[in-house]
Amino acid sequence: MTTVFVASLDLRPLDAAMNEPFEIAGGASTEARNVLVRARLSDGSVGWGEGAPLAAFNAETQRSTLAAARRAARRLVGRPAEGWRPLLEEIEELLPAAGCARAALGMAILDAWCRRARLPLRLLFGGASDRVRSDVTVTIVPPDQARAAARRIVALGVDTIKIKVGKDVEEDAARVRAVASAGRRLRLILDANQGYDPRRALSLLRRLRGAGIEPSLFEQPAAKDDWKGLADVHRHGRVDVAADESVSCRADAVKAARTRAVQVVNVKLMKCGLLEAWDIASICRGAGLRLMMGGMVETSLAMGCAAHLAAGVGGFEFIDLDTPLWLAKDPMKGLGFGRGGVYDLSRVAAGIGVVPRARQTKQ
Repeated sequence: MTTVFVASLDLRPLDAAMNEPFEIAGGASTEARNVLVRARLSDGSVGWGEGAPLAAFNAETQRSTLAAARRAARRLVGRPAEGWRPLLEEIEELLPAAGCARAALGMAILDAWCRRARLPLRLLFGGASDRVRSDVTVTIVPPDQARAAARRIVALGVDTIKIKVGKDVEEDAARVRAVASAGRRLRLILDANQGYDPRRALSLLRRLRGAGIEPSLFEQPAAKDDWKGLADVHRHGRVDVAADESVSCRADAVKAARTRAVQVVNVKLMKCGLLEAWDIASICRGAGLRLMMGGMVETSLAMGCAAHLAAGVGGFEFIDLDTPLWLAKDPMKGLGFGRGGVYDLSRVAAGIGVVPRARQTKQ
């Protein structure tokens, strides 16, 4: 039998204009400056991957991601491709501190591998389900804009809204109240992205509770290393707390399990790549921690890949895969964000089910 190997890994910038800024506590993005990878196996199978650095989150940039991925790609070309896990393990070894580059290369190789095997990616991850349902985010905007955004979200059939907070308690409280007024029985998630200390996070919760608003979840309401602070927000604020920036690797997941400081962990491919993200989910599930699947500012390629992982592994209570909605035009086609926030993976015959539009492949 002829051995199939990695024949080429081509990388290029992937830029996409946004229809409005995506602002979090750490800063704002006005354009997605990502990385596109094309993997080709020696039998002709092709797969696509995306890296989505977000400097406000982890200081990674398009330039640093391209440089790291290109260095690793030179070592990966020629490697046998029958076994996908050794390839992903080698990517981790080659890129110990470049999560977005890991994600981009691993995604492209797994997409090609699954296309060759005629296997939807979700089945590689276990095939627990064939769909996930995402929330939609309201970023840091004034209350009137937040209310209008929330009404548009409700019109999409989405009933879970994530609200970015973490800059000013009074302004954040007004934004959350505005979102809550847009519909009945909405499930609200707060996300401070480390913008608060526990004192201010608890202050916000008191203001919201006084207005009759009980968030379902508070994501990263303290600095990433402040495990006691995260636990204090849960205990004194009587709200479930999610770790995002606090959990970026396997060791962090083990610490979350041991400290019991949080109740939910947000898994993101761009923090650490596909293999480590999968392992983080397994560690958390084994420890009884609940799961969220999230992302950076990504097109439907990386978002679709994350949907496959969440659906395939199963047990993800919170899904936050909405950033293609912020793109003026998604440079990808295929699987996408559907009515009600649903990613329907049942129609994907092989791989991720997303490919670049023609203009991207000609660059």
